[in-house]
Amino acid sequence: MISKAQVIQPFLPATLTPGEQAEAFAPSNIALCKYWGKRDKELNLPINASLSVSLAHLGSRTRITPALDGADHVLLNGTELAVDSSFARKVIAFVGLFRGTLAQPLIIDTHNNIPTAAGLASSASGFAALMLALDQFYGLQLAPEQLSAFARMGSGSASRSIFSGFVEWQMGNREDGMDSHAVQLPATWPELRIGLVKVATGEKKVDSRAGMQRTVETAHLYQSWPLQAAADLTRLHDAIVEQNFELLGATAEQNALSMHATMIASWPPLLYWQPESVAAMQQVWALREQGVPVYFTMDAGPNLKLLFTAEHEAVLSAAFPDLEVVAPFGQP
Repeated sequence: MISKAQVIQPFLPATLTPGEQAEAFAPSNIALCKYWGKRDKELNLPINASLSVSLAHLGSRTRITPALDGADHVLLNGTELAVDSSFARKVIAFVGLFRGTLAQPLIIDTHNNIPTAAGLASSASGFAALMLALDQFYGLQLAPEQLSAFARMGSGSASRSIFSGFVEWQMGNREDGMDSHAVQLPATWPELRIGLVKVATGEKKVDSRAGMQRTVETAHLYQSWPLQAAADLTRLHDAIVEQNFELLGATAEQNALSMHATMIASWPPLLYWQPESVAAMQQVWALREQGVPVYFTMDAGPNLKLLFTAEHEAVLSAAFPDLEVVAPFGQP
């Protein structure tokens, strides 16, 4: 098995030249065709390609500065984390892939304006922002596809958060994974809206990485997932090109429910939904029966993301009073 360090090392300069500081922002993204399952756990190489839309101003901002006391420091939303905490360990290990033997401790300060570890794609934006900041701090000048491939090693979906708008993460087939990176699609959709229904914003009991592994190893239903994802990806491309909202929404909703079906069929069963999640689904279906074109998608968490167009924003905001609306291609 090829290690992350073996893949990254050839792209690094012989001598690193750190800067005084670096800061970068990356948007969270919502997958319309989900990434669920890995062909290589070390490199986070996916079993299927996926497609997402970014959440504009919602995401992570990471600042890197040298630490003067001889130790690394990891801060999240203004709070310093214990270096042996799960998040800090992941961040420091990722930084180590680029820092190598350079004996320079750092302060890595990340602020999310979207809840962390709640199925709202905070890890994707977090590792993408960290990768962009490291590229600046060490003056690596990596190409976008390389930034995407390396961000993927921190969190699979981070490959997509290097870009904005509609983004496809190509699964690739190389052993080193350097052809498994995201590409930004040229299409825009100014009328498209994403509505965040926040059922629960606390940390999940089973994180996405563990949930994915359990599903692949124990759910017989998972065998049909790659074929469904491939078909859904084609339909989503057609929907985006044609600006066919009903096709986009229906495909995204079925894709999400199919992914969750594989989780429920795993053992022990994995159900991220809360009663409020199901109530929100029922509300969406009721609105559709009343003629309101609204669909939902869900990642590995209890929260729903509604898909609708600008003309129906008032109706959806009235139906879901706490709805946070995002315009991926411009402010409403």
